Amino acid sequence: MPRDIVLGNGSMLVNLDRNLSLRDLYYPFVGMENHIAGGRCLLGVWVDGQFSWVQNPQWQKEAGYVPGTLISLVRAVHSGLGLEVTVEDAVHYRQNLFLRRIHVRNRWRDRRELRLFFVNDFHVGGWDIGDTALYDPISRAVCHYKRDYYFYVSGNCQGQPIYQYHVQKRFGGREGSARDAEDGVLSGNPIDQGSVDSTISFRAALEPEGEVQADLWIAAGRSLDEVRNLHAWVADNEADRLMNETASFWRHWLALAERDWADLPAEVVALFKTSLLVTRTQIDNNGAVLAANDTDILSTNRDHYSYVWPRDGALVARMLDGAGYHEITAAFYRFCARTISREGYFYHKYNPDGTVGSSWHPWTAEVEEGLPIQEDGTGLVLWGLWKHFEYTGNVEFLASLYLSVVKPAADFMVRYREPRTGLPHQSFDLWEERKGVFTFTAAAVWAGLTAAARCARLLGDGAAQEKWEEAAGKVHAGILRELFDPELNRFIRGRFKGGDGSWVEDHALDASLYWISGLGVLPPDDPRVKATMQAVAEGLWVKTDIGGVARYANDYYFKRSDDIEKVPGNPWFICTLWLANWYVDSAETPAELAKARELLKWAHRYRLDTGILPEQVHPYTGEPLSVAPLTWSHATFCQVVLSYLAKWHAFRDLPLKPESGYD
Repeated sequence: MPRDIVLGNGSMLVNLDRNLSLRDLYYPFVGMENHIAGGRCLLGVWVDGQFSWVQNPQWQKEAGYVPGTLISLVRAVHSGLGLEVTVEDAVHYRQNLFLRRIHVRNRWRDRRELRLFFVNDFHVGGWDIGDTALYDPISRAVCHYKRDYYFYVSGNCQGQPIYQYHVQKRFGGREGSARDAEDGVLSGNPIDQGSVDSTISFRAALEPEGEVQADLWIAAGRSLDEVRNLHAWVADNEADRLMNETASFWRHWLALAERDWADLPAEVVALFKTSLLVTRTQIDNNGAVLAANDTDILSTNRDHYSYVWPRDGALVARMLDGAGYHEITAAFYRFCARTISREGYFYHKYNPDGTVGSSWHPWTAEVEEGLPIQEDGTGLVLWGLWKHFEYTGNVEFLASLYLSVVKPAADFMVRYREPRTGLPHQSFDLWEERKGVFTFTAAAVWAGLTAAARCARLLGDGAAQEKWEEAAGKVHAGILRELFDPELNRFIRGRFKGGDGSWVEDHALDASLYWISGLGVLPPDDPRVKATMQAVAEGLWVKTDIGGVARYANDYYFKRSDDIEKVPGNPWFICTLWLANWYVDSAETPAELAKARELLKWAHRYRLDTGILPEQVHPYTGEPLSVAPLTWSHATFCQVVLSYLAKWHAFRDLPLKPESGYD
């Protein structure tokens, strides 16, 4: 199930599904230790002797965010119980606190007794072995802990503390504490260990057509003293006030991105703002830009997307620089300085703490082509770093990374090339499926070398500038000579070595061919680019009522149709939005921006109701597939909006805020 709601502050990330269940809680790194790990922290209601979990389908729900904030707002109505429940959730912008504010309204004219139940389904440290849960009668809170991870759960209802509690194993035939709640009474077991959960309850009187408020919080820390102090701090400062100051913080944070929205529809502008906020939740304060943090993908792959791909990170950082959030992107480039290999390349992917992530790319004994890497990531980090300098003018920051990132990465890309063609050696493609020399990768390497040469010129390193410019020129020539097919009149995906060692051309049409112009190898109106993008628009468009652009023909990933002519693959948000960006880049009149605007509206149409963008959607139903949210989807949507506004203002000869577009 997708994560319809994501809330975070850069060190704590909480994900909820559409049923108001907490499904993931990451701390102290975004995307690393998941202390719920796909479990379900439930909300239950008992009234007039009847019990119901709010997650049940009898509750009609509407979910979204409070506009301009990272505070979720869910309204749930149960006509049979005569109750309306409004839930606001947030992660405090500064403290590692999950906050929940609940209003329960009595829709009937009878005085009633209400009890609210919260199930705490923790898997501390990411697994449910060796956990302890206990009730602390001094703090009036439940504590879950293991090793140096501690969580305190407490709250109040109409000013009254926890009413009842229960801690129980959920192993060996025991169902956990949630089952104990369903008679409206908790048994009060104070402690248990192993695979264990807990439930707490609150009690209040509901006046006829009246309303009560309950506040819940989860404090996270690395010691018992830390969470006790944080719990006491919440009690002293009032959860209501902390929720309100968090809303104020995010409104002011988002104000940096305000601009003249030109002729963009209001719904596109709203999704841009939501996408900026969602993107921020997926970035750790130490600079790690996580691809996605939806753990339901574990059921099909036994791995997840909670990694830093240097390619994705550089493209997300590029967008954030365009939107004005330079401190976040600077942290990403410092992360790159900590993680780049001694040889000057980046590995496949990284964990949020900077250690090397899992991989399926094989290591081989080939001296020249044996590296298990996606070289596009190395090139794009340098390209993005130069863009960061163009936006900020911060030469001190650029100089601080010159010897640690720019020089080793550029020198590696110079070495890692075929002598005959000047193109990069084989590496894995951006889709992580095949090894070869790909047009996208070659464009990224050219962009990275070109950026490095500009850095060298700026810092007075003439020898390096000359070396990197020469290599970039050879890569550029190789792209045009080896990767453009005159008979097809378009660029090809790439070339690879066959079993006998000879080169085989890969003529597949691939949405990533946009980057020939997106990275500036050729201008968007070059006839070769236009022919290629027209082929992408025609050949990879999903010819159903859903529409959208597939990655390439006969895409197997989450495949939902064998009718390749009609459905070359599932529509991906990034692929559809790349086409939109080319429409912007190549537009010569304001009227020609209309195609891009329609694709932005397409993205809005297939978002989740809360504004979350998945990786891809079903080609016949439009339902989300794979992970949601995907950081890259949100960042690409924002980038197209920035590019669109830059072009719109350029047509009207108005000042831009700030410079936009990819290249």
